[in-house]
Amino acid sequence: MDLRSFLKVLDERGLLTRIRRPVDTRYEISTLMRLRNDRPLLFENVKGFSMPVVANLCSTRELVALGLGIKPNEIISKLAWAIDHPKEPKLVKAEGYREVSADLTQFPILLHYPFDGGPYLSSAVVIARDPELGLNASFHRMMVVGKDRVVVRILPRDFDAFLKRGNKEFAICVGCSVPVLVAAAVSVELGKSELSIANALGETNLIELGGHKVPEAEIVMIAEMTGEEQEEGPFVDLTEIPDMVRRQPVAKIKRVFVREGAVYQALLPGGLEHKTLMGMPREPTIFREVNSVCECKDVYITPGGCSWLHAVVSIKKKNPDDGRKAIEAAFRGHKSLKHVWVVDDDIDVHNPHEVEWAMATRFQGDRDIIMKKEPGSSLDPSSDMKTRMTTKMGFDLTVPWGEGQKGFFKPEPPLKLDFDSYL
Repeated sequence: MDLRSFLKVLDERGLLTRIRRPVDTRYEISTLMRLRNDRPLLFENVKGFSMPVVANLCSTRELVALGLGIKPNEIISKLAWAIDHPKEPKLVKAEGYREVSADLTQFPILLHYPFDGGPYLSSAVVIARDPELGLNASFHRMMVVGKDRVVVRILPRDFDAFLKRGNKEFAICVGCSVPVLVAAAVSVELGKSELSIANALGETNLIELGGHKVPEAEIVMIAEMTGEEQEEGPFVDLTEIPDMVRRQPVAKIKRVFVREGAVYQALLPGGLEHKTLMGMPREPTIFREVNSVCECKDVYITPGGCSWLHAVVSIKKKNPDDGRKAIEAAFRGHKSLKHVWVVDDDIDVHNPHEVEWAMATRFQGDRDIIMKKEPGSSLDPSSDMKTRMTTKMGFDLTVPWGEGQKGFFKPEPPLKLDFDSYL
C-alpha cells in the first residue's frame, strides 16, 4: 500500500480531513497541523503551488497499524519479526515519473515556525548505497538554503558511516509508504537494509531513478554532498523546543523526479507524527534486547518523555534480578534512553496511572534504582551539550522477590457480571 493507496483507505473510512480553503506554506499549514495533531489532513489548495500537501498520516499508533494492515497491539511483534526476517525487495519498472528541473522552489516546502532557520524537508527519507553494505534508509531533516541546496542534519549513525566510506551521492524520497516510513526510523546493525525490513512489513518494491534504487515515492531527488558546511537550525525537535544550531554538511540537488499527480508529504516538527515515527520503532529494539535476558511482554516509549527519552517495559519476572537486568538491557536497546520503568506483566505499560500505582506500592528508592552517568541523547537540553553526558536512571517497579508476594496484587471483582444487563 503506497502513500496514495493509504490516503484512499483513510478517505473511505472518514479519517482524512480535506482542507479546501487556500493555505500558506509559511506558518499557516504548520499551525493547522498542530491544531489537529492526531488527524490526517489533506490541504488541497496551497497558495502558489499546484501540488497538494498531506500531513499527520502516522500521528497515532492506530494509523500506523492501519498502514501496516495489522492491529495496534501487534506493532511491536510485527516490527520485531520484520527486523529478524528481512525480505529483499523486488526491482520493478518506474512508471508515471517525469524528470523536472532541480529547483526546490517548485515544491510546497513548509516554513514551520518564525524562528526556524529556513523551510525544512522534514519527512524526507534518505536512501544511501554502498557496494558492500547495500542500501540504507534513514530520516534526515534538511533546511533549504537555496533553490538546489540543503543543509542536512546528520548524526553519527549509519548514513554518516556510508558517507565516510566515500558514498557522496544519495537519494531523497518524499511521500513514502507507511512500511518505508516506519522501517526508516528503525535502528539496526550496519549492513542490514531498512528497505528489506520495510518489505517484510508490507510489500515494498524498488524502482530505479537517476541511477539509484529507491522505494516508490511521490518525489525522488538525487543529491550529492558538496564538502561544504553551513549552520543548520533552529528546528523544533522531539522535545518540542528548538534544537541548537550546528554546522552541518551541505548537499546539492542534482536531479528531481516527480510522480504524475504528486502529493507533497509534510511532517510537523515535534508533533505527534514526528514522535510516533521516531519513538515507536525503538520499542522492538528494546523488546529484543530485554527479551535476551528475561521474558519481555511489552514496551512503550512514552509521549511525555518526548517519545524518545522515556520507556516503560513489562516483563514476566522469573528471577530475583530480572527487573535490574531488564533495566540494563533497555539502555542497551536504545542508547538515547534517559529513564526507564520496569513493571510486572499485570501492569498496562500504556496506562500511566497503573505505572504510577506500581511505583507507589512496589518500589523502594534505596533498593530499586539503577543510576549511572553515560552519553545520552543530543536532544536532552539538560545534558552536557558538548559531551552528551547525562544521568540515566532505571526504576524497578516489579514485585519484590520472596515471601508475601500475593499482597502486591489487586483483587479481581468477586463476580463476573454484565453491568448493562442491570439497566
